[in-house]
This record gives sequence, structure tokens and C-alpha cells, in this order.
Amino acid sequence: MEPSPLHWLDAPVTGPYRWTMLGAITLSAIYWWRQAKKDPALLPIFIGALCGVFLGAKVAYLLGDGWWDLRWLKNPWPRLLAGKSIVGGILGGWAGVELLKWLTGYRKPTGDAFVLIAPLGIALGRVGCWLQGCCLGRPMAAHWIVKRDVNGIERWPAAQIELGFQLAAFALVLVLRKRAFWQGRVFFAYLVAYGLFRFGHEYVRDTPTLPGGLSGYQWMSGLMVVVGSVAFVKRGPATG
Repeated sequence: MEPSPLHWLDAPVTGPYRWTMLGAITLSAIYWWRQAKKDPALLPIFIGALCGVFLGAKVAYLLGDGWWDLRWLKNPWPRLLAGKSIVGGILGGWAGVELLKWLTGYRKPTGDAFVLIAPLGIALGRVGCWLQGCCLGRPMAAHWIVKRDVNGIERWPAAQIELGFQLAAFALVLVLRKRAFWQGRVFFAYLVAYGLFRFGHEYVRDTPTLPGGLSGYQWMSGLMVVVGSVAFVKRGPATG
């Protein structure tokens, strides 16, 4: 099923969206500044992660939504410049970290640190999506859970549902990272969990599909599951 032409609002990015994005970046920067004070070698890794997040988010958006926006929007350039993908941002951030660790020779695990900030940053981003009116769910019949968009169309509350997922993931991370078995593995478990969630959630999001019936974001979510699973297994035998 193809999305309706209104799956993105043909409107400039609003102030609340900008502020939530800036808030997520600031939160991450403060957290990593504090980590870098304990271990200065983490600073270039954070920079690599940040660059990877933005690059991955942009490339994934272009593959997942950008080509569709070119078809429907009268002036697609604001959307093309502002559009980002959380799935691509996570994969790009992971790739940026691994590249910088390889370049700098840093060998300590960093996943447990990243998994603390990732769900909170994404949750802030979804608040921005909610306020902006983007990343919409599919139109569906009236039901207790649907929300009306600015055009009065009843839709699945995609941004709100993912906001709930990310907050629940953060709460679970706080518990698991203190247990011996999960130390060094929590981030990869999060990749698998979010990849599976996002793959299924795409069926009720108003995003275009590629040949084969899957959206570009589902293909990237599948890649996230593979990356997380392989890295989880490579951590070796359980330590507790």
C-alpha cells in the first residue's frame, strides 16, 4: 500500500521540532563530555558517532522517504534538507563509533555508554515528530487509539507509540546494564529489540514501500537486527 500524499505535511519545520532535536544533541553532548573527562580517548569517538548519526540519518531518509517526497511535494527542498531517519541514524552512529575506534586503536567496549543516551535522544526526537505532525501512521477506521492529524484524518499514532517504546527501553536498560550477563551486550540487545519493533511498526506507518512489499526502513531495520545479533554473539560466553 502506498502512503497518502499527506503522509508528510508540506510545511516548514516548526520551532518545537528544532528545539527537541537540539535538546537531544545537547543531552548527548553533555553526557559524552562527562564521559570524556574520565576517559579523554572517548571524545573523538563521540565526534565519529555524531557524524555517523547525521550522515546515516540523511542517507536512510533519502532511501526510505526522500524519493517519495520528490513526487508529491510542490517544493520538496525544505523536506529534503530537514528529513532524517532514526533507523539510519542508529546504524550510522554505530558505524561511526566502530570506524573511530579502529582508527584510534581504542579497544574498550562503548556500547553500554551509548545505550543509556540513545533511547532518550530518540524519545525527544519523537516528541518533535509529534509536535511537527510528521512520521505519521496510516489512516484507519475510528478506534480508541487513533489520533486525528491537522487535516482531520484519523491515523495510527506512530510517533506516540514509538515514544512509549523508547521510554520503556530506557527503563529496561537501566535494569539490565547492572547485571553481569548483560554488561557489554545491552546496546546490541537494544539494536535487536528496536529493529524488530520498527520492522513490525512499519506496517502501520504511512511510508512508501519498495518492490517486494517492504519499506526502505524495514530493510534497514532488518540490517539492524543482523548487526545487533552478530555483535551480541561475538561478545563470547556469558560472564554472569
